[in-house]
Parts: sequence; structure tokens; C-alpha cells
Amino acid sequence: MPDSQAARLPHFPVSLFASVMGVGGLSLAWRRAAGVLSWPVAVAQGLFWAAAALFLGLLGVYLAKWVKHPEAARAELRHPIRMAFVPTITIAILILATAGQDLMPPVAKVAWWVGAIGHLALTAVTLSAWFTRRDIGADMITPAWFIPVVGNVITPLAAPTLGSMELAWFAFGVGMTFWVALLPLLLQRVLTHEQPLAPKLTPTLAIFVAPPAVAMLSWQSLTGRLDDPPARILFSAALGFLVLLALQLPLLRTIPFAVPAWAYTFPLAAAAAATLAVAGDRHQAFSTALAIAVLALATVVVTGVAVLTGRAALRGQICIPE
Repeated sequence: MPDSQAARLPHFPVSLFASVMGVGGLSLAWRRAAGVLSWPVAVAQGLFWAAAALFLGLLGVYLAKWVKHPEAARAELRHPIRMAFVPTITIAILILATAGQDLMPPVAKVAWWVGAIGHLALTAVTLSAWFTRRDIGADMITPAWFIPVVGNVITPLAAPTLGSMELAWFAFGVGMTFWVALLPLLLQRVLTHEQPLAPKLTPTLAIFVAPPAVAMLSWQSLTGRLDDPPARILFSAALGFLVLLALQLPLLRTIPFAVPAWAYTFPLAAAAAATLAVAGDRHQAFSTALAIAVLALATVVVTGVAVLTGRAALRGQICIPE
């Protein structure tokens, strides 16, 4: 490893695994498009392989960080804000398992169990830290807090084909309970402006979209229904947060690009998958048009953030001290 790269290794952010969530989530959305709109499945498959390669590359770098700079890795695990991004690793595994279940079923099944159990373990560890650490105050709360606990609602997506429905219901219950619990805290943080988010973390506002969107898709996996009140409420909440996010565009455009911009990608991909699922269930022209529009938006955003990340990496603007 060149000296310049070796010097940046201690500063490799675990939050970069959110890129796997974004690309893998887009693969899931295009997989829905293939089923609902009869679009080519090759796009979803290509995105899956890209996400899988990205995950393996990032995992190799992250493991190298643990081997060569364990103190930096441990510090990240204990950081009051960055610790919430550590479970992006297990979420990425769950997303890859779901997206790759048709391409490599045996590997996907193992990955599903690793991701599901691993994420529940990280949920317990994170919650324990929040319960006991006095250095974590209200000013440390960000929408990224949804990641460690509400991320469990991703588990049911592939449970009918890859895993256990009992475990899926358990994970869904944990995730939904803490979504309901954390939502008021996060809304208070962003609506009262007493302790505004740091500008660099402003893109994490997009994370509000993901929990209800994914929960609706998981509800469909668990019950087979999208026309009952829970599914309709969750879909409405996802669209409501999506509209609210769109209205923040004037503010978001002022934020310089940084790794947290990947926070835009998975929520938009989840919203695209959710709208496609509803379009497939309702068979209405408006629902179909909305699904296509949201999928196009998610595709453009994921592609744009990936290009900007590559440019920033070439300029040495990633993996630097903060």
C-alpha cells in the first residue's frame, strides 16, 4: 500500500458501507421494476454485482484498519455519533442477501442469517451504550440513530425465501418499536432548532424516508398484503417524508459534498421500491407514473453520489482527519 494510502487508512470511515446500502437498495428497486413493469432484470443484477464487489472491497479495507490501526477502529466504535454507522455493515449484508437471492441462493441464505442475527446483536450493543453512557446527550442525536435499531425492519424482506419468519417477525417488532420511540426525539431535534444538526450531517435528514418505506415492504413480505391499514399508513408516511425532503432541496444544495451524502441513496431507493410495490398492487396509471419518477430520481442520485465519491477519492478528500 502506497504511503499516502497507508496514512489515510486510520481515517477510513465505516459510514462508507452506506454506499453498499445505496447501490444494493437500488438493485432491489430495479428488481421490483422488473417484476412490476416487465423491465430488464439485467439492470438489477448488474447493480447487485456492483454492490457485492463494493462490499468486498470496503470490507477488505475495514479489516485492514482493524489489523493495522485497531485503536482507530475501536475509537470509531465508541464515538457518540459514528457508532451509529457501524451497523451499516450488517444492513449491507441483508440487502445483498435480498438482492442476490435469485443469483446465488446458498450464499444468500447464509448471508441472511449472518445479517439478521448480526444486526440484532449490534442493536443490543448500541442500545446498551445509549442507556449507560453519560457522554451521549441530546446534541448527539441524529437521524442516523435509526440505522442500528430500525434497520431490523430490513430483515423480513427476504425471510420467506431465505430465512425464518419467526425471526423476521421478531426483528420487525424490534425495529418498529424503536422507530416509534425514536421518531419524536429526532423530530424534536430537527424541528425546534435548539441544537441544529452539523452541516455535514444534514444529508442524514433523508433517512426519515427509509423506515416507513422499508417497513411497508416488510409488511408485504410478512403478510402478503398492501391494501390493509398498516401498509397504507406506512406508505403515506414514506411519501410524506419524501415530500418534506424535497422541500429541503434549497438547504441541501448548499451542503458541500462529503461521505454523508450517501445518506440520500438508500432512502430514495427504498421509496422507489415501495412505490413500485404499490403500483404493482393497485394497477393505477398514477401509481405507475409515480413509481417510475421515484425510481428515476433514485437512479440519478445514486449514480451522482457514486461519481462524486470517486472524484473525491481521486483528489484525496476521503479518509482524512475530521
